[in-house]
Amino acid sequence: MVPSRQTADERRTAVLAAAISEFARSGYYGTSTEAIAVRAGISQPYLFRLFGTKKDLFVATFDLVGDRIINELTRVSEGLEGEEAQAAMGAAYLQLMQDPDLLQVQLHGFAAAPADTDIARSCRRTFEVLQEVFFERTHGSDEDLQKFFAMGMLINVMAAIDLLSVSAHWAQSLCQAPEKAEAIQTASQVLEAQRRAGEAANQEVPA
Repeated sequence: MVPSRQTADERRTAVLAAAISEFARSGYYGTSTEAIAVRAGISQPYLFRLFGTKKDLFVATFDLVGDRIINELTRVSEGLEGEEAQAAMGAAYLQLMQDPDLLQVQLHGFAAAPADTDIARSCRRTFEVLQEVFFERTHGSDEDLQKFFAMGMLINVMAAIDLLSVSAHWAQSLCQAPEKAEAIQTASQVLEAQRRAGEAANQEVPA
């Protein structure tokens, strides 16, 4: 069977998937567009035809990660209100951040934002939409919103330094209830198994 020719939209999707992996690994400044093009299976000139510049590609990648977070928190809180909606969104975010690619792209975006207004704008956009979802679902106060985002930043740090694996009291006192921690660890193990299966499948594909 002759493989069908991919459309530009399909190529863009493939490039963004590759960009998430590469930017997660090396950040905005440390990632080469050549590495992304190789992973996506296209030429570097064609990558620039699709996205214009490396910064355009990074912003599109960060926006994609932001949209995944927004969509998941919106989904899990559908039909819920108040504290129940807030708890559902918090638990969902906790599990999302067990995906190292999503976590690291987000952290690299925050790190690059102070030196680049376009990246900072992309980061702000995600926060703006999330606060709209929060107020719509929880009807909470500004103080509730501040606590929600503060906990989200703590979750980022917890995931980045693998705090759930530290059994000492000081570490566990920062973590969620044991049953939530167990659920997060299970989700992390599933993601790791999927990652390894994907790598094995890629190695089996003939060059």
